[in-house]
Amino acid sequence: MVARPLSSTDLDLILRQTQTIWEPMRGQRIFITGGTGFFGCWLVESFCYINRQLALNARMIVLSRRPDRFIAKVPHLAADPHVQLLAGNVRDFAFPEGRFPFVIHAATEASARQAAEAPLEMLSTILAGTERTLEFATTHGATRFLLTSSGAVYGRQPSTVTHLPESYDGAPDPLDPASVYAEGKRAAELMCSLYQRTTGIECAIARCWAFCGPHLPLDAHFAIGNFIGNVLRREPIFIQGDGTPRRSYLYGADLAIWLWTMLFRAPSLTPINVGSGEDLSILELAQQVAQNLDPDVPIHVAGTAVPGVAPSRYVPSVSRAKQLLGLEQIINLEESIRRTAAWYGPQ
Repeated sequence: MVARPLSSTDLDLILRQTQTIWEPMRGQRIFITGGTGFFGCWLVESFCYINRQLALNARMIVLSRRPDRFIAKVPHLAADPHVQLLAGNVRDFAFPEGRFPFVIHAATEASARQAAEAPLEMLSTILAGTERTLEFATTHGATRFLLTSSGAVYGRQPSTVTHLPESYDGAPDPLDPASVYAEGKRAAELMCSLYQRTTGIECAIARCWAFCGPHLPLDAHFAIGNFIGNVLRREPIFIQGDGTPRRSYLYGADLAIWLWTMLFRAPSLTPINVGSGEDLSILELAQQVAQNLDPDVPIHVAGTAVPGVAPSRYVPSVSRAKQLLGLEQIINLEESIRRTAAWYGPQ
């Protein structure tokens, strides 16, 4: 399915919030992996827009296993003269020639299906892909490298910690096959540390949490995407559990603002949580989606909450992002829901 362009409202917001950071990109080249995913689509399109608006004359090389799929999904991006597609697998892609001062490694999405059905494939993609991309960066003139890591690296969030800070030293269970994604991201962060130690490349670490916005699948394991999809299809919203787990969601435009700022300005090897600190329960999320899109949509909760049992949490502390980089959430959840639905809805 062909994806619509992002709205000018979102792109203008990203430009306004990042306008002062782009000068190092003028006349330069940037390399990005994972260009067809949620992160990648937001980064590629905002790059194209800002490149035109600021006349940067910068170029972006986008690594893709299937360039034909990228072209079919976002033809308006593939047609941009400053974007070049490179066919290849992130684990063994052929290095393009020339100097690339900036590299973003955003490949390997948090696919619950792949983690369950092909965990070794997921682990191999994260580990070999990160090493290959770091090798490319350090041999092709990169000075700044951005890794999109994950809040999963902390392991299970204690119920007594409402907002998990970067200083938390917990970890996933290394013997649990369900930890494959989290352990892969932990090792990817370690690789960045080792490459910086031996080559001097500066590595920014973005520990990414949960998000909302255009390009988020409406039929995967993302609760907010599923709920929005339910309403757009005029179906009831179904919650499989008891509705008590607490989550938070950052809009795609905010995500792009945070990631671009981190690429240029984040202190090296200082992990920064990228997400929203405004949490709510899954039931409250479903109610927010219905309230903002169609208040008549029924909500069904399969389980029953047990009194006295603390809810599970997956919510970051984002104070470090504000303290170090001045980053704050701009688009609230209600507006995130409306903008996502509008992008997916009828033209």
